[in-house]
Amino acid sequence: MKGPSPRGLWKYATQRWRLAAYFRAPGDGRSRPQIPAPTLLWSILIGFILRQNAFRAIEAWVGSSARRALRVSRVFGDDALRYFTERLSPAPTRAALASVLHRAKRNKAFEGCRFVGLALDGTTAGRRRKSKSSCGLCRPYRNAAREIVGYRHHLVLAAVVGASLTLPVDVEPYGPDDSEYAAGQRLLRRVRTSLGARSIDYVVVDGEFATAPFLHAAGDVGWPVVARLKDNLPELFQAAQRRFRSQPPHLQFRDGPHPIELWDAEDFDPWEALRWESVRVIRYRQRHPDGEIIEAYWLTNLPSRQISRRSLYALAKSRWQIENQGFNDAKNRYGLEHICDHHPDSLLIVWLLTCLALTLERLYRTRYLHRGAHPVRGAIDLLRLLLLALSAPDFADSS
Repeated sequence: MKGPSPRGLWKYATQRWRLAAYFRAPGDGRSRPQIPAPTLLWSILIGFILRQNAFRAIEAWVGSSARRALRVSRVFGDDALRYFTERLSPAPTRAALASVLHRAKRNKAFEGCRFVGLALDGTTAGRRRKSKSSCGLCRPYRNAAREIVGYRHHLVLAAVVGASLTLPVDVEPYGPDDSEYAAGQRLLRRVRTSLGARSIDYVVVDGEFATAPFLHAAGDVGWPVVARLKDNLPELFQAAQRRFRSQPPHLQFRDGPHPIELWDAEDFDPWEALRWESVRVIRYRQRHPDGEIIEAYWLTNLPSRQISRRSLYALAKSRWQIENQGFNDAKNRYGLEHICDHHPDSLLIVWLLTCLALTLERLYRTRYLHRGAHPVRGAIDLLRLLLLALSAPDFADSS
């Protein structure tokens, strides 16, 4: 069958993105493996791309008549997937994600994007009830009476943003004695090592990361920061409010159907712990067609001589890509919140493989299938085509 197919995706991943070596040696820690690691690894990836977010669902697929079309060589159970992911090292998968991002940039996947950013944000991924056993990543949550009513798992996601293409690159979990703030700094330093300084032009984060240690950590790795300014920095926030509310906007333009008013100043005093000479702050006010007004403040160490007001506005708005194309897609379409195996090592591997599945699916759909005059297919359109390919008769290759 012509067109997109799981076999075509396999060739695309192993040949175009040169992941064949990763599939051969993904960091398998099993002592006496009975099922080859490439078989299990590819089954998880293609299962996630097909939005089968449970190990038992993947078992059902490889046990069906669609197994040959999935390019899976043998049948296995969900227990094999649990055993495999609990013993799979995360380092090779992280390296595979970084290599895909490097090659994507060399292949001009971000062509037309002047500034390529790295967005970091935390989220909840997987909940369980109080009665079940906990793992090392379980964080308790409490009701109004401070009673533990369940447990959640948390992670910080890093995604490359700034263009129409949003690609997850790494995750860092944090447990009960850890925090989003500390995990974000670990993730920032690791991504700097894996991607290199020149792959990223800026870091964009929410207000929880707008603290001196995190801003200094970004500066130490060579990346400027664009961070949301909220009332967790009361002196700077109130100073910006007083100044901008007494001035007319410095710039007015339209962002699609939305009129935008923007204020900008780069001479605010840093707070005591911040080692910056000054702080640049922008305020934008966005009017929606229904009359709703959105207002936000952002701080940065990018000077006006390096980046214009309108470009800085675009960098700030790119922070929402990790929400919309990162968390929303990963949770609602690809089952990021589903617990395949309640084991800390398996949880981390599943999160990383979800990132890799998302990255491969998006590059395959928006870059490879978009060649020539072909339009960019939507994610649901590609899913339908892959399912149709699985229903087509499969003939053995006698060549």
